[in-house]
Amino acid sequence: MTQKYLHTSDVAKAAGCHPNTVRLYEAWGFLPPVQRTKSGYRQFTEAHADCMVLARMAFRGPWPGRAIRRSIVALVKQAAAGDLGGALEAAYAHLAVVQAERAHAESAVRLLERWAQGASADATRAPLRIGETAKLLGVSVDVLRNWERNGLLNVPRDPDNGYRYYGAAEISRLRVIRMLIRAGYSIMAILRMLLQLDGGTADDLRQAIDTPAPDEDVYSAADRWLSALAEQEQRAMDIIGHLEMMIGKQNR
Repeated sequence: MTQKYLHTSDVAKAAGCHPNTVRLYEAWGFLPPVQRTKSGYRQFTEAHADCMVLARMAFRGPWPGRAIRRSIVALVKQAAAGDLGGALEAAYAHLAVVQAERAHAESAVRLLERWAQGASADATRAPLRIGETAKLLGVSVDVLRNWERNGLLNVPRDPDNGYRYYGAAEISRLRVIRMLIRAGYSIMAILRMLLQLDGGTADDLRQAIDTPAPDEDVYSAADRWLSALAEQEQRAMDIIGHLEMMIGKQNR
């Protein structure tokens, strides 16, 4: 059977993008090598179109976190290299990465909800100075000052010398903040939630930390982290389905 070749515009149409994007993805190694005619025209095939759809599926929108970015780039390049079985394995591994990130984010929210309901997150008795608190939490003094400067907490000071003193309440709050940040939430998202909590509303904190206000500038996926991870999990499942379809075509 004569091989049917596609134009750049055909591949772009299949993936819902501009022809220049197809050329860029080819240059970046996200598509299999492309043969050219003697006159220099690219000769794309259906396999190239399928890889282009896969790449667009993977790269449309922001990547929430470096680990997720690394795994998605690796599996797309593996598919482009012709190892569809390896790419499918990598896609399941990618799904596990996303699910682990999501589990971490959910655990942090559960700690937040328990703390907001009155459960203490620390048992420190004597107040600590900033250096002692930083050592206890495994962060730098500059990090603690930055969190305070960004409005995440107010730290009482000794009226005689002006030194900050962190009691059990402040350290509990810091533990919650630290876990949320380590789970991927942005400072803006945490501040949004804490302002609601400090205003006397302890309900729907999960929604508050995940829902930017209408007038709020959203700079990253971390500003709506739970939703971003849920979307990434669905995207991973879609990628798995697309790779299974590609493997099925080759096995016909």
